[in-house]
Amino acid sequence: MITAAVLAALATACALGSWRFTTAHWTSRAPRLAIILWQSLGVSWGLATTGAMLAYAVQPYGTGVLHGLIAFAGGEAPARAWDPLHVLALIAGLTALAVLVAVLLTAGVQTLRARRRHRMLLRLIAHDDPGVPGVRVLAHPGAAAYCVPGLRSQVVVSEGALKLLSEGELKAVLAHEAAHVRERHDLVLLPFAALRRALPWSKVVADAQAQVELLIEMAADDRARRYCSPRRLATALLRFGTAGAMPTPHGTLGVHAQHVMARVERLVQPLPELAASTRYGFIALSVTLVTAAPFLWVIQL
Repeated sequence: MITAAVLAALATACALGSWRFTTAHWTSRAPRLAIILWQSLGVSWGLATTGAMLAYAVQPYGTGVLHGLIAFAGGEAPARAWDPLHVLALIAGLTALAVLVAVLLTAGVQTLRARRRHRMLLRLIAHDDPGVPGVRVLAHPGAAAYCVPGLRSQVVVSEGALKLLSEGELKAVLAHEAAHVRERHDLVLLPFAALRRALPWSKVVADAQAQVELLIEMAADDRARRYCSPRRLATALLRFGTAGAMPTPHGTLGVHAQHVMARVERLVQPLPELAASTRYGFIALSVTLVTAAPFLWVIQL
């Protein structure tokens, strides 16, 4: 009973923390750290929510969540008889866990299929250009720049973008897209997109996905700044925003018109970095969140 209560309290704390986190102002000063904390909150919330129900369900076995589930799967007789509430908790917990796993796998499979179809399409409508080596040029007059992540990653720009941007701005945009590829930001977004699919009615989940989308753009901006002028990247974003960037295909990451001004202001007038003590504090919190829920699944309080 105590384990279920602790897991329920942890799930509630993660939900409240996610809600408060969507309005936090420090995240733009350390986007990578904020992404790690978001991931920690998501993992802990999922394991704590399902774990609370399952911990209550396996109480008749008198063991922890994991051991109780193993005993149940093995057909062992519980120490005391089941009652309807424990049976209902078992069904709800296993269903919730199965849904979370299923939507994650489904989102992953659909994304891989979309990327494969888009790569096939690029063979037909895109070409190489000596002026931008290693980049596929899309035969389209609209402004577009995006990457297709994966083992065979590709960076794509449209002919419209080549005409729109100066040489320095193009270099900045390509550095930004290359950052998405190197840091595998598509994998960062995948669980949040899957959770949104499982809970389409949840405002907290929708806000969390939007925040993570913005944070990975800021993280890619930071990496791109190592290889190009921040002002060139800022002016490129403004040009895309003014021209109306094309929507990126499903399964890709690219330049779009959302949050342009927030990113431009951050590039032109960068905020001071977080203090080392604050950074270490958030890292410690992330580690605690990630380890707490799995630990509570194993022990019996």
